[in-house]
Amino acid sequence: MEILRIENLSFSYPQSEKTALANVSLTVDQGEFIVICGESGCGKTTLLKMMKRELSPVGNKTGNIFYCGTEISILDERVSASEIGYVSQSPEHQTVTDKVWHEMAFGLENLGLPTPVIRRRVGEMASYFGIQNWYHRSTDSLSGGQKQLLNLASVMAMQPKLLLLDEPTSQLDPIAAADFIATLQKLNRELGLTILLAEHRLEEVFPIADKVIAMDSGKILACGS
Repeated sequence: MEILRIENLSFSYPQSEKTALANVSLTVDQGEFIVICGESGCGKTTLLKMMKRELSPVGNKTGNIFYCGTEISILDERVSASEIGYVSQSPEHQTVTDKVWHEMAFGLENLGLPTPVIRRRVGEMASYFGIQNWYHRSTDSLSGGQKQLLNLASVMAMQPKLLLLDEPTSQLDPIAAADFIATLQKLNRELGLTILLAEHRLEEVFPIADKVIAMDSGKILACGS
């Protein structure tokens, strides 16, 4: 079943002569694990942010992006916030509160969910990701790997159907990166979560990907399994 469709998407930033995305078309089925690769500046980050309306950059856009049949630009704000998750490459930039459990509850509180529901979801995610032992710690005291895992757990507490990740292991050491990627595979296989991952550790993600998309100069050069 199709969850995301991109049709002839082109984009350029204001006052830029360079095209960030050029006639990109892509279909993503529910439950797929897709890896997006390419050199820095090829358009990976721009493409991912265009799929998350709240992060979509300002510029000149043509083409369409559909999530579950609805164009992203008119998607209900609540649906966009909860069903499309995003994890950036800089853990510090995504963390907004002082305590681990505050961070996990932040998005749910913004959705206005009842306190019992928030507590249950936060507890479930803390258990699933194995962060009970540092549940009450300050976010400033966490390692890079722990911060990124916390970001992922906080997004997953929102129960997204589509997860977008922009080189989430770029600031992690090899062991933490391998653990993080293994966690993504677990989410995909056990929960059926649809994942689009821009990543540079290709030797670790190629074996688990259902589809690999190669980009260059804002274009999709190849797309295959």
